Amino acid sequence: MTPESTPVLIVGAGPTGMALSIALLQRGVKHILIDRLEQGQNTSRAGVIHAQTLESLRPLGVSEQLVALGLKQTTFSIRDRDRALLRLPFDGLPTEHSYLLMLPQNVTEAVLAERIAALGGEVRRGVTAEHVEQDAQGARVTVSRDGQQSIIRADWVVGADGAHSLVRRAAGVELEGDTYPESFVLADVHLDRAPAPDEVSLYFSPAGMLVVAPLPDGSFRVVATLERAPEQPQARDIQALFDTRGPAGRRCRVLDVTWSSRFRVHHRLASAYRAGRLLLMGDAAHVHSPAGGQGMNTGIIDAIVLGQLLGEVINGERRPEELDLYERKRRPAAAEVLQLSRRLTALATVQGTLQRRLRNALLTLLGELPFARRRIALGLSGLSRAALAKVAEPAVHGSRPRVLPSSHRAAAAAAGTREPAPHVG
Repeated sequence: MTPESTPVLIVGAGPTGMALSIALLQRGVKHILIDRLEQGQNTSRAGVIHAQTLESLRPLGVSEQLVALGLKQTTFSIRDRDRALLRLPFDGLPTEHSYLLMLPQNVTEAVLAERIAALGGEVRRGVTAEHVEQDAQGARVTVSRDGQQSIIRADWVVGADGAHSLVRRAAGVELEGDTYPESFVLADVHLDRAPAPDEVSLYFSPAGMLVVAPLPDGSFRVVATLERAPEQPQARDIQALFDTRGPAGRRCRVLDVTWSSRFRVHHRLASAYRAGRLLLMGDAAHVHSPAGGQGMNTGIIDAIVLGQLLGEVINGERRPEELDLYERKRRPAAAEVLQLSRRLTALATVQGTLQRRLRNALLTLLGELPFARRRIALGLSGLSRAALAKVAEPAVHGSRPRVLPSSHRAAAAAAGTREPAPHVG
């Protein structure tokens, strides 16, 4: 069997893997993108795209189309049933995307797939990675399709293959953390009325948390914790969540469920993002609660940063060891996201009357402080982590680099980049 060769093999063609493919195509880097699924996701799964993600996606040529297809929401509210504890406005944030963009994941994936095709790339579907073995020059990946095995020889292998990543296991990297005791329910439903018009709402109640967010087609995304959730929640299950956790004075009736799922959630972070020629991104590197809608967003930005660095290494603009900058940028960003989602989940699952009263009082106080509201909104939007989504351009061969100010040179030295180098961002 003669191995097929490629500079880069991307394992996993979800939003993260496809974003990396686009970034590499734009740099003229040949690669192979595989996914075990015969077709892309036909369920909505991740439902929000944040401002920093849209800004990062702009160079990939997809932000405008995503915005055109999505539903803009400018307010995120935390409520205790009918009482608004904290309302976070997004329309004053320092970005042209000053809103939460509600868009089902399957639509996001379709937009990314169209962009790949427009750039001359492809997604090889129905291809399963079964074994990864690396050496100093690259890796040999055994793949199968229709029961037939073959070998792909790659200089670099990127694992975008989810929480149970084969690439991560081959790299010997641990996914450190814990598992939430509760199950999480995800569902897209039609309601007889909007529970809180023109906003994304996180409801607290003694029974647990409930997130309700409008989607572009008129349905609503529902996320909730549940101790013993059914495998596929039905309308009666979602109705019970609204009756015990949602607005009491403005009750909503669930008309139907278009999609639902149950899953366990971990809050875990990979101990390393790179092991030799193997690299990790997205859920292969970090998994956490859906609170705040950060998972897909963090993974996409991982891909954009890695696409720049990996493309520059392959094109001879950076030394291979500079790929370590990817972990130095993106692992701290994931750690911040895990902390954010952990705090939101902890607040939502507080038990005891006194503890809930203290939590509500704290959130009400924060809601009266403009600087606190802005800081929380910046964290949810990803804009507070903007520096961790940007990498200075390398000194391009044949050109004279601009000398950085001393403060930027110090930051570049601390990050391990070559200096001098042009500053971006």
